[in-house]
Amino acid sequence: MEHRAFRLISMIWVGSLLTLGLVAAPVLFSMLDRTSAGSVAAQLFRIEAIIGVVCALVLIVIGNRFVKSGIADYKRVRWIAAVMLLCVLLGYFALQPFMNSLRMAAQEAGTELANSPYARQFGILHGVSSAIYLIECLFGLALIWRLPGAAPVAIVPKNKSAKMAAKRARR
Repeated sequence: MEHRAFRLISMIWVGSLLTLGLVAAPVLFSMLDRTSAGSVAAQLFRIEAIIGVVCALVLIVIGNRFVKSGIADYKRVRWIAAVMLLCVLLGYFALQPFMNSLRMAAQEAGTELANSPYARQFGILHGVSSAIYLIECLFGLALIWRLPGAAPVAIVPKNKSAKMAAKRARR
């Protein structure tokens, strides 16, 4: 049952990442003015960040339980989820506040962000944030690719405990 939950949560997370980055955001910017599209996209990325944190934490907890019970198939997969969590934390929770402050400073100055003195800084931060998002998406594809195909079986040799097998799997 946990194996299926792990797969489902992984697919929901990676599917939402790819859908937002490859479909929703480009459509927004092609149909709306830059300011409106940016505002809507910012809200969507906020929701995606929360989804990412929740999914990552659940996947890491489930992955740890599998590895501790001797199922080595999840050893790498949980690290991929941890790297994706780091991408979310850096991209959204570290860079986004700076981007928002630049956006607000431009609004307070009465200019559009693109025509403000903050445009260059915002562009750099946006580029770094986009690169981190791309890295997260690539790790997401690796996560899906690495998921075990069938329900995993604990690797416990005869006359050995599951604890010993888990130690061996962690090496």
